[in-house]
Amino acid sequence: MANVSSSNGLEKRPKLRFPGFDEPWSVYKAEELFKNIADKNHPTETVLTIIQGKGTLPREQAGRNIHYDDASLSNYKKVEKGDFIIHLRSFEGGLEMANEDGIVSPAYTILRCKKPHSSLFYEAYFHTDEFINHILSKSVEGIRDGRQISYEAFKWLGLPYCDVAEQEKIARLFSTINHRIEKQQQMVDALKKYKRGLLCAYFMTGEWNTHHKWEKCKLGLCCSKIGSGKTPRGGSSVYVDHGVMFLRSQNVLWGNLDISDVSYIDDETNKTMLSSEVHFGDVLLNITGASIGRSCIYSLNDRANVNQHVCILRLSKKGNEKLIPEFLLQQILSDRIQQQVMDCQNGGSREGLNFQQIADFDIVIPDIEEQRKICGMLNAFDSKVISAEMSLNALFNLRASLMQQLFI
Repeated sequence: MANVSSSNGLEKRPKLRFPGFDEPWSVYKAEELFKNIADKNHPTETVLTIIQGKGTLPREQAGRNIHYDDASLSNYKKVEKGDFIIHLRSFEGGLEMANEDGIVSPAYTILRCKKPHSSLFYEAYFHTDEFINHILSKSVEGIRDGRQISYEAFKWLGLPYCDVAEQEKIARLFSTINHRIEKQQQMVDALKKYKRGLLCAYFMTGEWNTHHKWEKCKLGLCCSKIGSGKTPRGGSSVYVDHGVMFLRSQNVLWGNLDISDVSYIDDETNKTMLSSEVHFGDVLLNITGASIGRSCIYSLNDRANVNQHVCILRLSKKGNEKLIPEFLLQQILSDRIQQQVMDCQNGGSREGLNFQQIADFDIVIPDIEEQRKICGMLNAFDSKVISAEMSLNALFNLRASLMQQLFI
């Protein structure tokens, strides 16, 4: 294996190596590995756009309504397949690799490697947490969405370099993992699409294997409680390590409750919020912000409360006689209710639902036995979705772990 030397004498070894590779890696200044390309006057080349995490794509295939003046194309920069691009969101997503030849906006910085290398090796490296949050961050200028990567600062960053044969092995490994992630994501998407189709068939048409008509009514007629909580006095400063769970919108997902990062309040704080205590079997609905419409059932025996962003839907005794919580949840997750959620937002300046709007939701109610049959089938299908998502998350975690160990 060729010995790799560093211009600044800095050498490191990754934690995990392929057999046959034991030489230390070198660290070069970015300008020693990559040159800044500003090749213009190629107006007939394919115009490319940047898709964060996926590289380049011909602009007409990007699905974005982007307008540009043909007369300005002479000022666009030429990129070659395998080049790297510092784009407008690189500060949060890393550098992207060109998947084909073409031209890109003059606002981008084009980098072309000077040394023998594997482009796929650097594509993986430029998306590692270490590079984005610890190395690239040193060259970020501005704040929030005004942030940009300064090439003058970037060129001084220390970047790794190792034997090309080792680069290629690492690149092939990540290419295999990325391919598996792509296929697993397609499976998850297909399962969710099929589930949406089932929900639409049931709740938009009100049809299933039945000869009975489904009753229609307002949600409020089936509930003894439609209401949310509040943020306790003192906000997050009153949170404790153990006590009564305090559920927020981030804990209410699409069909399931996530308590991995749940907060807690003590008994004294909870006593000031008794009206928003959660009961077993309550349906929880996010009513503000970007997560509006997400819903799940509270199926734990632990004491819990909610803040003002989560609404409790508690079926009345009369409601329980005609509607089971699981069927209500599946209906909320369907386009039938989600469209009503969106309709309530039209013309408003802020995403949010009030209790009267929720009470006015139109729902459908078949007989109890039919509800149980439908929920049984939908729940079984949900288990398949959850299993597929767990496999996908395992692949993401594997990739993240290997990125930490295979790079310096």
